[in-house]
Amino acid sequence: MVELYVDLRRILYGYFLRMPGVRNQVKKQVEEAVGKLQTKLVPLNATRYLTLPKEGWDQDAVRKELQTLADMDHTRWEDGFVSGAVYHGEDELLKLQTEAYGKFTVANPIHPDVFPGVRKMEAEVVAMVLGLFNAPAGAAGVSTSGGTESILMACLSARQKAYVERGVTEPEMILPETAHVAFRKAGLYFKIKTHLVACPAPTYQADTRAIARLINSNTILLVGSAPNFPHGIIDDIAGLSKLAVKKNIPLHVDCCLGSFLVPFLSRAGFETQPFDFRLKGVTSISCDTHKYGFAPKGNSTVLYRTQQLRAYQYYVDPAWSGGVYASPGIAGSRPGALIAGCWASLMSTGEDGYLQSCIEIVGATKKLLTHITTTSPVLAQELEILGNPLVSVIAFRSKTLNIYDIADGMSAKGWHLNALQNPPAIHVAVTLPIVKVWEKLAGDLEVVVEQEKEKERARVAEGRGAKGKEVGDSAALYGVAGSLPNKSVVVDLARGFLDILYKA
Repeated sequence: MVELYVDLRRILYGYFLRMPGVRNQVKKQVEEAVGKLQTKLVPLNATRYLTLPKEGWDQDAVRKELQTLADMDHTRWEDGFVSGAVYHGEDELLKLQTEAYGKFTVANPIHPDVFPGVRKMEAEVVAMVLGLFNAPAGAAGVSTSGGTESILMACLSARQKAYVERGVTEPEMILPETAHVAFRKAGLYFKIKTHLVACPAPTYQADTRAIARLINSNTILLVGSAPNFPHGIIDDIAGLSKLAVKKNIPLHVDCCLGSFLVPFLSRAGFETQPFDFRLKGVTSISCDTHKYGFAPKGNSTVLYRTQQLRAYQYYVDPAWSGGVYASPGIAGSRPGALIAGCWASLMSTGEDGYLQSCIEIVGATKKLLTHITTTSPVLAQELEILGNPLVSVIAFRSKTLNIYDIADGMSAKGWHLNALQNPPAIHVAVTLPIVKVWEKLAGDLEVVVEQEKEKERARVAEGRGAKGKEVGDSAALYGVAGSLPNKSVVVDLARGFLDILYKA
């Protein structure tokens, strides 16, 4: 009955939004919001280049303009003020990556005979990552452009396996609602029906019994995360593995965010949970080398228990007039320079380097967690940690305040944290840059929470409620997203944002 009510409410609200007067007013407000966003993202005083220069610039002029672009006002990731996004960023590694890129700028792995070094490096990167995740003999993998592509390929492989081996033509997959949104994208792209399973408090993990109830003859894939992006929680992968073995269904574990941290947790002396190929039900794993592997952006891997599973993601056309065509994934041409940068990063860091990074990053995460829950009376009283995070991500919500007001307060102090919804929360993904400034992050968070508590006390004393108070960007966007039963307005805002990205 509850689901029926929610669906009916959403449909009726959709009709309401389509009424002429309402539609025009909503359109006007969306345009105003997008306009404000454009003013923020597209500087008016910048010189714009909308056509090719008649004569090419000399290299010094190009370098000067590149420096101007690099110096544009931005959140200070260099100082550790950004959650996630930049995971290493130290000059020594950046210099090595730049040198590796320079040696292979024109390289393209689609031509392995022309660029044999790139083929060798790519194969070695995949082999190294397979080793980290305890892959069995006969396991295989592919490098991709990022976590989304890795997840897409894993879903495609599962779909093709089910079609070839079982004749499934209406595929379905089951995932926790906290699984990365790329799985939903895969469902849209590859016509796979997606079932989302709730991840309620206090564990914020999906119940394997609820997942089991959704399995049917069309189920092609089960999904778990180690950890998930929103809350940093590792799903019950061991339980999912048992279910996958019992039902003979592939299980994908998304370790894109866990990356090169989760394989080192135990050796670093931290609590961990089973998550890799040592669990018999795990058939594929995604791992981003460009996160805690510290490779340049545009590097990820998808790993399979068998070569046959990998082959299901291949595309081969033996009859094309341009010749026999074969590619391991979505892309044809790919930048060999990024593969070289990835290989150089892995080789220069090594096991000892990744172990030390795990100690520092997860150690700082534990310290921040303790500060929020115990050390700081202000934060302990006001904030609540979601679940039991074991890796590098801490998510928290407020017991009495609007968490998005806190997010905006932190933004005003120069921090770029991640706003979450369902439930409303903020998360911090600790990186090497944040390791150096976690105490400042904790201190600023205390100040902002105190400021918001004082604002709330003042409103109560003056007899004013939340209505009419000034709100920041996060509070405005997620307040709308959370209050509307029909999300079409939020979709319009998001599309407007995407359009702005290509505003020259």
